[in-house]
Amino acid sequence: MPRLRPRPLHLAEAQRTQLTQLVNKHATPQQIALRARIILLADAGLNHRQIAGELKLSLDMARTWRQRWLDWTGPDEAVLERLQDTERPGAPPQPLLQNS
Repeated sequence: MPRLRPRPLHLAEAQRTQLTQLVNKHATPQQIALRARIILLADAGLNHRQIAGELKLSLDMARTWRQRWLDWTGPDEAVLERLQDTERPGAPPQPLLQNS
């Protein structure tokens, strides 16, 4: 049975530059930097298994973030928005009440 290849991901030069800056910036949250690394490796032609091995993360995580990047329907220049968590269902968090 032939192996299925993941959908190819091709970045514009501006996107690649922004993702690289996010990875190298010290103030970038680690979750965002990791997601940026996943996208950069996918752009380099690595498959999910190779990305997972390179970054020591789950195959599902590599697959999820490639797919989210490809499914993005917002503006192309919103690189940081693409790497954010999706909205979750339920009520917004309530502030903790402190007993006096």
